[in-house]
This record gives sequence, structure tokens and C-alpha cells, in this order.
Amino acid sequence: MNRPPGAADAERVRVSVSDHVAIVTLTRPDKHNALDVEMFEAIVAAAARVSMEPGVRAVVLHGDGPSFCSGLDVMSVMASGDGLDGLVSPLRGEAPNRFQRAAYDWIRVPVPVLAAIHGHCLGGGLQIALAADIRFGTPDARLSLMEVKWGLVPDMAITRTLPRLVGVDVAKELIYTGRVITGEEAHRLGLVTHVVEDPLEAARALAGEIASRSPDAVRGAKQLLDRGWIGTAAETLALEAEVQLELVGSPNQLAAVTAGVGRRAAEFVDPPAPFVDPTSP
Repeated sequence: MNRPPGAADAERVRVSVSDHVAIVTLTRPDKHNALDVEMFEAIVAAAARVSMEPGVRAVVLHGDGPSFCSGLDVMSVMASGDGLDGLVSPLRGEAPNRFQRAAYDWIRVPVPVLAAIHGHCLGGGLQIALAADIRFGTPDARLSLMEVKWGLVPDMAITRTLPRLVGVDVAKELIYTGRVITGEEAHRLGLVTHVVEDPLEAARALAGEIASRSPDAVRGAKQLLDRGWIGTAAETLALEAEVQLELVGSPNQLAAVTAGVGRRAAEFVDPPAPFVDPTSP
């Protein structure tokens, strides 16, 4: 597909930044933000932008219109030039194809990502939401890993997300059956962090609170938890020490101490470059 740079971004995803919080909005409301080729490309581009934009300390991901994301737009993808083969064809790097990049790149964003879920959050849409650090959902949201209905398995970084959130037995049941669950049940199972009536507003509020903390400490904490959830005790304890040593005595750490002692808001300096570049192979 030959489009001018940024065209897919304008058509499918909107990014705005204010007070150190990036709001990423899926903008295909008439199709419940279903994933066509342009949407996949725009989501990957948005993840790259918020990862590299100076001053961003937290990200809120949500969908415009009646739903977060209803999953793959099968007919549109099949009608595109390369069809499904174009999206699953191998790429260089950790994520082998474009399906996976649309979810996995949110895991690699160096700052916290919060997803605000409402309406339908199905298939690939749910897998994108699972890649966020924290999820807010309405009680009546409809969530499903429904790939089994089409004779497929969920393959958008599901192995890096679902087993961390629920027991393997629950993960298997959800994948084996493809059943639709509500936001309330998703919360009980651990797929959704908070159930609220207005997930976007709640996500914005929490993102603002996170953005008021030292960006170095928050990035370090995300790195610590994402890298340290597997590994030997020696490896994970060494990682804790490594991350902490980078923070101790740094300007932002001293600013946090000074502000805490003085009982005032801290003034932090944002890092000039991201810890991780999702566009790199």
C-alpha cells in the first residue's frame, strides 16, 4: 500500500499529548474499531510515536464510538492486496508479524499503558488491551478470545500476557471455548484491573497520577516487572539491584526526595530518549 507518511495514522488512530499523558484513540467507530490493514499499521505507528516522544510519562489507549475494538475485520483484510498472508508474513525482530506488533509494541512502550475498555473488546481487540499494563472496563463490556470460532488460536502476543494475568486453566478455558464474558466477570478472573462506569475518565485520572511521579522510577519499575517475571532468583535479584543503582543519586531521585521532605510537588526532567524503540528490529 502506497500512502503518504502519517496517512494511516490520520485515518485510523489519533494521538494527543497533554500534561505528560498521551491519549491514543482508535478512530473507526462505525466499524466498532475493527482491525483492518490500515488500523494495524496505524496502531504500530502510534506505539512508536508515544515511545519516542519526549515528555510522555503515561499512555491511555481507548476506542472512539460504541466499542474499544471488535477484533479483526476479516472481509476487509481478505480484500486487501496481500490478505492475511501479508499480515502474518515474517518480519525481523522479536515480533514475527504485523498481527503481533499491534499488541506486543504496547508491551515495549517504556512508560505505563492504560487501556479503557467499553462495548466490544473481542479477539485481536482484547489481545491489544491485554498488552496494556492496567485495564479499566465497564461492567457490561463484552470480552472474548474468540479465535477458536474461526478455527484459529489467539496469536497477538497472547503468550506474553494472558498467562501472567490468570491461571493457566482459566486461560485455556477462555481460549478453548471463545466464550464472551462481561466486564464484571473479566474483573473477577483478572483480565480487567478495575470495573468503572467511565473507564476513559478513570484511566486519565490514574495516568495523571502516574505522570506526577519520577519518570525514571516509573520506567524503571515497568522494566523491572516486565523483565523480571521469569528468570532465576539470581537473575531477577540482580536486575532489581541494577535498576535501583541507576536511580540512586540521579537528579530525578534527588528531586523526589527534596519534594517529599518539603511536602511539595516535584519538578522532574524527562529522559531525552526512550529506553526501548519499538521500531527497531
